[in-house]
Amino acid sequence: MMIHDNRQCQLGEGAFWHPERRQFFWFDILGKRLLSQDGGQPLEWRFDRMASAAGWIDRDRLLVATETGLAILTLADGSLADVAAVEADNAATRSNDGRADRQGGFWFSTMGRNGEPGLGAIYRYHRGEVRKLLDPITIPNSICFSPDGGTVHYSDTDRGIVWRQGLDTDGWPVGERQVYLDLSAAGWSPDGAVIDASGGFCCAIWGQGAVMRFDADSQRTHEWKVGGQHSSCPAFGGPDLTQLLVTTALDGIDNPDEAQGTTWLLDSGLAGLPEPRVIL
Repeated sequence: MMIHDNRQCQLGEGAFWHPERRQFFWFDILGKRLLSQDGGQPLEWRFDRMASAAGWIDRDRLLVATETGLAILTLADGSLADVAAVEADNAATRSNDGRADRQGGFWFSTMGRNGEPGLGAIYRYHRGEVRKLLDPITIPNSICFSPDGGTVHYSDTDRGIVWRQGLDTDGWPVGERQVYLDLSAAGWSPDGAVIDASGGFCCAIWGQGAVMRFDADSQRTHEWKVGGQHSSCPAFGGPDLTQLLVTTALDGIDNPDEAQGTTWLLDSGLAGLPEPRVIL
């Protein structure tokens, strides 16, 4: 375990590995910026709005969830081109978690800026269409997909519950959701998550400075510790997709030390899956 990037994020989130650029990207939501590195050199894109999650379209463009909706970010010049307005007229909410699915779609969530109960929702973009899938929910998080693309996972951090639900061949939800994990009794708050190549659910636990892995039977199999208390989002990457990047947050920590809000990298001992491309 080591610090990958010592730039402190107010709220690190939305980590993913870009398979064509071979770089990790992650957001500082409250800092209104996207961070990365190239050859160890820090990179940063600053925005005029909060942004929180992205999927890659091609080498040079990302589809980004922002507080006013979806936009295409051109990495070369940092420009944002709006694609779809989502809750743009609601000053009480912002975007939160998000991840590309294996059918070329992109799921993203919204929530109250102060975590107000029931202000959140989960949406999906698919080939030009944005559809609201779930509301109300308080802090929607942990959006990630099974290796075969047939199951979505998502959580309400506030309740400590993770659900899973089936998806059809186009990636739309079918049937009733089922409780996959109830972490409320342990006092654990599931935040960002990613699925590994074996189908394990690897979830950052807010407040615990850790990523925990659970198998298909909801049994905990692994725990990776990081130095930042508010671990917020993991992503597999690196040459063989065995490195695990973990974002953390300064938000909500009194008298933080230098480790809080930094971004960590460790050897997971497991393999991840390539992040899918978003199809416009």
